[in-house]
Amino acid sequence: MSVNRLGKGLEALIRPQEQQGKNKPKEKPIIESSISEISLKDIQPNPNQPRHEFDMIALEELSDSIRKKGVITPITVRKASSGYELIAGERRWRASKKAKRKTIPAYILDINSHSEIIEIALIENIQRQDLNALEEAEAYAVLNTDFGMSHNQISKSVGKKRVTISNALRLLKLPPEIRKSLRKGQISAGHARAILQGKTIARMVELWKIILKNNLSVRAAEDLIKGKLPIIKKKKSILKSHSPQIKALENQLIEILGTKVKLKAGKNKGSIEIFYFSEDDLDRIIDLINSVT
Repeated sequence: MSVNRLGKGLEALIRPQEQQGKNKPKEKPIIESSISEISLKDIQPNPNQPRHEFDMIALEELSDSIRKKGVITPITVRKASSGYELIAGERRWRASKKAKRKTIPAYILDINSHSEIIEIALIENIQRQDLNALEEAEAYAVLNTDFGMSHNQISKSVGKKRVTISNALRLLKLPPEIRKSLRKGQISAGHARAILQGKTIARMVELWKIILKNNLSVRAAEDLIKGKLPIIKKKKSILKSHSPQIKALENQLIEILGTKVKLKAGKNKGSIEIFYFSEDDLDRIIDLINSVT
């Protein structure tokens, strides 16, 4: 399979029937049919699924949505010796089973190559933003090492900047305990990139422990690494000037995101509430956030 076809995602692989008679592609698509309803019992999971973590609360919410509205986006499968093998859409498949559905809409791909199956699964998950930061980095690493794709080729395939690919791959240089912390969501990708500036394993572990102990923001972690201010002094100054500083941060986020934002700060932790007023507005906000991560 060529990188050019993968660069357009599943749209380059799946062509609806109504478009098949119009502009014939130079390469034959892997599928030449419309969406099919197939039995959930006939589907087996992909052993090479790039996603390792499934948020059970989010899965339950998706299940509730499927009970009410059904599956909006079809999953992707291929014919196996017995039934079908899942290529992409494991969350939708799992949630549909929880919702007690008997069938699910699916694109059925005509592929037998093991490498093509892995390639499609990786790129589909990345493009749908179904992976956490570490899973995404691991997916890029597979495309880079196992499929010989350069950072530039990967960026074109998944529709992201080359520097984003390179920064993501750097996360794999973190010590195992810090990678585990990132996978669990104890620290963000921003924290992880800051920790990488520690260079040595011992320094990175030290920085990671300080960040966790003091519940530091990414900005505070960066200041720590640059040696701008001692942690305790910085923390006290934030608590003393709480309200005006929080208000200023709120205004900054409102200006960046173009929507209502509320910051709630406690002694050692807090929360950010971002408002959206339509599905299009939500998509716009998500795109903005992804563009700076």
